[in-house]
Amino acid sequence: MLITFQSPATPDVVMLRDLAQYLLGLVGKRLDTHGVILHDELPRAISRLEAAISDDEKTETALESLQYSRERRQESGSGLSQRAWPFLDMMREASKQNADIIRGL
Repeated sequence: MLITFQSPATPDVVMLRDLAQYLLGLVGKRLDTHGVILHDELPRAISRLEAAISDDEKTETALESLQYSRERRQESGSGLSQRAWPFLDMMREASKQNADIIRGL
């Protein structure tokens, strides 16, 4: 199932339900049928997602040094930063424009 995030500040961001649920959990929200991330909640949500991405990158680097080659990791493209980038970019732009983000199924 696809989840659509909308804001007057940006184009829509569409992602699979599992990823949306995971990212919303990282920023302190739950995936309900409909929901809003208010513009005054965005700075904290952005900080939380950036921290999660940073933690993920540190973990990936540690694992890479133990067992994976750098080329293999880059080919996989499975890092949190790649999956979260469109949503993070949306939140940053919405925050700049004091716009809310609305989500729905």
